[in-house]
Amino acid sequence: MGCRDTFYTLIVTFSVALITYNILIIISVNAPLKQELPGPSRSSPPEFDPLIKMMPRGSNSKKRLFHTAVTASDSVYNTWQCRVMYYWFKQHKNGPNSDMGGFTRILHSGKPDKYMDEIPTFIAQPLPDGADQGYIVLNRPWAFVQWLQKADIKEDYILMAEPDHIIVKPIPNLSKSGHGAAFPFFYIEPKKYESVLRKYFPVDKGPITKIDPIGNSPVIIAKDSLKKIAPTWMNISLAMKKDPETDKAFGWVLEMYAYAVSSALHGVGNILHKDFMIQPPWDTEVGDKFIIHFTYGCDYDLKGKLTYGKTGEWRFDKRSFTTTAPPRNLSLPPPGVPQSVVTLVKMVNEATSNIPNWGS
Repeated sequence: MGCRDTFYTLIVTFSVALITYNILIIISVNAPLKQELPGPSRSSPPEFDPLIKMMPRGSNSKKRLFHTAVTASDSVYNTWQCRVMYYWFKQHKNGPNSDMGGFTRILHSGKPDKYMDEIPTFIAQPLPDGADQGYIVLNRPWAFVQWLQKADIKEDYILMAEPDHIIVKPIPNLSKSGHGAAFPFFYIEPKKYESVLRKYFPVDKGPITKIDPIGNSPVIIAKDSLKKIAPTWMNISLAMKKDPETDKAFGWVLEMYAYAVSSALHGVGNILHKDFMIQPPWDTEVGDKFIIHFTYGCDYDLKGKLTYGKTGEWRFDKRSFTTTAPPRNLSLPPPGVPQSVVTLVKMVNEATSNIPNWGS
């Protein structure tokens, strides 16, 4: 119990103030890093300004503008998705009812790439070798910690998004009254895993229902709230990954659970917006949604019948393009394929047709 008390006492400490990198102690007794957050020490000056290029922004005094932030590696796979995502961000930024402010790709490779002039980018340091234990997503919370402390973010709110998000229409600020705005995921089930989650969210913090069925993305949240949550999110992610029971229970969505727990620990609830985004092929109509999340493969036969789990005669799957970007003018789905999938492919095609030097 002593270790557990220490763990949560330190979380409360972090919720009061964000301590500088060199004196911040890893709050998890299970975390592999003992003395400070991973990354370069103050005694080693950076070789370049981490804030490489940002979009010019106007006053946000009349609107509750949010800054869109996307974490990414420098892989071909992440990069082509970011280029498409940023293209559609620009198309809708100044549209009706938009509260979209600036945009940043938080690149956690530790070094610039050739797309710095195309996409506003912040360079974050990756976790030390081996710290992610092969689970690269652990770099996401650590990258956000660095960005939130070092970047000059003009907006008072943040939209945490991902490379495989396509913005379908202008997004208003959906957060309200100190609550975040988040998409509920059917596979995030705090009640089902209560015994595991109590290691990180003890009974004295309240019912397990305080943990929302969300990940960190898409989430619109006040910048000040995210500054408190981010270090906790990072350290709980590391602690969960190191604990075999938790790692086995949560698998590839472990970091999502870590964010949901951290948000609850800091008393930040979330308004759940089912209309925030769709996920083809399961969601068949775009409707009034804001984002298409193309995380699942879309496989169909030539009659337009879904063949999920089996490679279709026609398919669109982001995993088909891990080492090369998709070509321009992808073939459209056959007749009978849902409107959501048709819209997705058309939007990818429009972006790739208009982005200079596509495929280079």
